Amino acid sequence: MVKVGIVGGTGYTGVELLRLLAQHPEAEVVVITSRSEAGVKVADMYPNLRGHYDALAFSVPDSAALGACDVVFFATPHGVAHALAGELLAAGTTVIDLSADFRLQDADEWARWYGQPHGAPELLGEAVYGLPEVNREQIKQARLIAVAGCYPTATQLGFLPLLEAGLADISRLIADCKSGVSGAGRGASVGSLFSEAGESMKAYGVKGHRHLPEISQGLRRAVGGEIGLTFVPHLTPMIRGIHATLYATVVDHSIDLQALFEQRYANEPFVDVMPAGSHPETRSVRGANVCRLAVHRPQGGDLVVVLSVIDNLVKGASGQAIQCMNIRLGLDERMGLSHAGMMP
Repeated sequence: MVKVGIVGGTGYTGVELLRLLAQHPEAEVVVITSRSEAGVKVADMYPNLRGHYDALAFSVPDSAALGACDVVFFATPHGVAHALAGELLAAGTTVIDLSADFRLQDADEWARWYGQPHGAPELLGEAVYGLPEVNREQIKQARLIAVAGCYPTATQLGFLPLLEAGLADISRLIADCKSGVSGAGRGASVGSLFSEAGESMKAYGVKGHRHLPEISQGLRRAVGGEIGLTFVPHLTPMIRGIHATLYATVVDHSIDLQALFEQRYANEPFVDVMPAGSHPETRSVRGANVCRLAVHRPQGGDLVVVLSVIDNLVKGASGQAIQCMNIRLGLDERMGLSHAGMMP
């Protein structure tokens, strides 16, 4: 059995890791940390996990206990993994970070977007970006995996077939994205209150959102040069889900875009290219580690519209992290992640 540790287990991504790992036949969670909830049993805080983790309790982070694990997931706010990752790597533990601490390869750029100096710039060179559909081979050898964010996952998977084929005008890409409220985390805030977020929708971060440099970095890698991207996120009155409506200008009308997308993702177990004319719904991926895509060319024009949906807590976070773990350990990539989405 793979011994798993989780740092920061009380938030939404932490409990989602627990829910998914409870179904994993080769993984056992042996350590879960929370300074504020140390001593509290996991099943007491999260009754949905009763019968799965009845003896497991939260503890104060301890490098020795975590270093004895095969894999440690960081489900923490940005900045936390910087302090512990080096020690765990030195102990031979694989680190899989769900925060943004190691996603950006430029430490100065990270500091500009996150408002503090990068705490472990010496580790950036070996951090592998955890988007399996792009970096599967690198993940197999990685000691430090930076799991792709939710908006970046939906956006990159939607744009990649067009960009890799050299079809899109890369100077004019638009990502119009919507997220459920759980994307803001479990911490209390006025904007996440039911009476504030319910029956309303709003854009935010139009001037610049922290996921913008991550998306741009991934798209630059795909084309081997600079790109022009407008990214506008929105908060929607649902709990889970990302819906990305992506726009790109494709002048070449000789390409069968449906076939292009189907071929690109033909061997990807967690990307579903829907039939031509489809409109994927966020509820179809709720609870599942799946990105569901559809590609359109409205009125047969030059503008191509790609629709991309994921569950922000699964394919956008914890499920993708486990997918990376499976790849890193040489397990079946689908292990513990094959369940269908929840409807209604």
